[in-house]
This record gives sequence, C-alpha cells and structure tokens, in this order.
Amino acid sequence: MPDPSETTLRNATIAVLVENEAGILARVVGLFSGRGYNIESLTVAPVDADRRLSRITIVTRGTDMVIEQIKSQLDRLVPVHKVSDLTLEGPHLAREMMLIKVAGRGEHRMEALRLADAFRARVVDATTESFVFEMTGAGEKLDAFIDLMRPIGLTEVSRTGVVAIARGPGSLQA
Repeated sequence: MPDPSETTLRNATIAVLVENEAGILARVVGLFSGRGYNIESLTVAPVDADRRLSRITIVTRGTDMVIEQIKSQLDRLVPVHKVSDLTLEGPHLAREMMLIKVAGRGEHRMEALRLADAFRARVVDATTESFVFEMTGAGEKLDAFIDLMRPIGLTEVSRTGVVAIARGPGSLQA
C-alpha cells in the first residue's frame, strides 16, 4: 500500500528570496511549467532598501514529494538566496488584497454596503451606479465576500495573490 504522503495533495506557500534581476521570474515560472506543476498564486516585489533582493511568494499544490522536488529545484537556481516552505516551517500569516466592483441601484446598493461593512471592506470608489471595494484578508474570506456579492451585482474582481510571512522574530533575509 502506498505511503499517504506520496498520494495526498497539499497546498504549499513557498517564499523565495532572489536577486532582483531581469529574467528571474521567467526562470521560476519556467521551472513550474516545464515540469507540469501548477501555480495557484504568485506575487513578487523588491524587499530591501536598495532593491537588490526580491521576494517571490508562490502557492502551489502537490504531494509532499512534489513539493520537496519544487523546493529543491528552486534552491538550485543561481540567483536564489533562500527557499522556505512557510506551511511546514511553523505559524505564518497569509493575506490577499482585492478590488471588487459591484453595480446596482436601490436596495442592491444598500445591501452591498451592509455586506461590505460586515466584511470590513472599504469603499475606494463610488458612482451613482457602482462601488469599488478594497478588501484584505485570507483567501477564504475574500471568496465568501465574492459569493455574497454575485447576486447583488458583482461585475469585476482583481486580486493580488497571496503574500505570506512567518510569525516570530526569524527572517527569510537573515
């Protein structure tokens, strides 16, 4: 009988510290696509004062063996400084930001505002026929807000993808 870790899929949030240079993101994405791995979410931005280093946060799904293989292959890329699987290395925080446009009049507008208040979404634009809300939180919370806004008049969604950081004093850059 196969080991459950060889067949059970899990989500992994992987933080990668890299040199901020042209082509590195293409190399990371190429590593995934070339091996048939899927990227559920991807964010990247410079993280130091002189913009020499960037942090890439990748959410992917696979067996423990596949996740280990991904981490090992990422670690071998030349401009990579550190690879960290936040989902295995202890408590961490993961958040997304989204902008969501809802169109409607009358009672639909009032309901959209009530729900936004309950979810702590912020109105960042308003017209007589629509709102744009800004919301930050766990992906599940954002998904729930989207589901509630659909029947009210959801017209468009833009999401950042996951950003994540380990809890406690340790640092990916240390």
